[in-house]
Amino acid sequence: MNRNLSQTGIAAGICALACAYSHGASAAESLAATQPPLPIAPAFLAGGGDALPVHCEPVDDDVLAHQTGKYAGNDMISGVVLNVISQWQLPNGATATAQGALTVVQNTANQLSASVQTSAKVTDPVAGGTTTANSGASPNTSATGGQNVSVNGVSQVTQVAGNNNVGSNAATIDYTNSTGGTQLSGLANTPSASASNANGTIRAGIAFGGNGINVTLQTPAGIATQNIMPSNTAQAGAIAQLLQVAGNNQQVANQLSLSLQTQQMSAQMIRQAGVLQALRNIR
Repeated sequence: MNRNLSQTGIAAGICALACAYSHGASAAESLAATQPPLPIAPAFLAGGGDALPVHCEPVDDDVLAHQTGKYAGNDMISGVVLNVISQWQLPNGATATAQGALTVVQNTANQLSASVQTSAKVTDPVAGGTTTANSGASPNTSATGGQNVSVNGVSQVTQVAGNNNVGSNAATIDYTNSTGGTQLSGLANTPSASASNANGTIRAGIAFGGNGINVTLQTPAGIATQNIMPSNTAQAGAIAQLLQVAGNNQQVANQLSLSLQTQQMSAQMIRQAGVLQALRNIR
């Protein structure tokens, strides 16, 4: 994962993955019972100079449930900020953190530029390094198998064998007209970072490369990972968050935040986009 970053590839992949999210459409049944007169297509939609009627017919709720709603096309996205962070705190006070940010901006000439920042940190108050005995790990338990889950889209897997543990997987996507999303602190302008304690029992690492992202925390009590995998012939791209805890009193969190900066649209453009999407759904 230490290969050079393909900036345009990651930007395109993240945008394409984000655009796969859409809201379900809904409609009141009463609308189907009172059909208005056939509407006339606006002049800008007509193929020639004459207005053409648009033929509509009512559909059942089970059909509407599979219709997509409004979405953000690639031409609407002018910037991207992706933040990923994984954190682990052991009961003896040791911690591991790996975080990174991908920022993509578009200039006035519609050219994209991307930058990557990463950071990895391990703190261990135990002299000589944390061992299984003082980490809260449970040698007689195990949590395995989640790393073999493969899906198209987003997967969040939590496997816990122990008591009094706190773990969470969180992924959010939001749209904004500002210059970017929340920025992480303490990052360096490098595509990868890693850290470990004195005896290597606690490790934290993050790497951008191959049009994807890999975040990994390893402790005596388990692992926490986040992966963004590009599309290929086998799948359409995926975000995977995994927690595997085999111990007690562990606190673990995976967080991913994607902020998409959208271009300002005039009221006329919004109306035109709404009409076009409605007509596409009718077809």
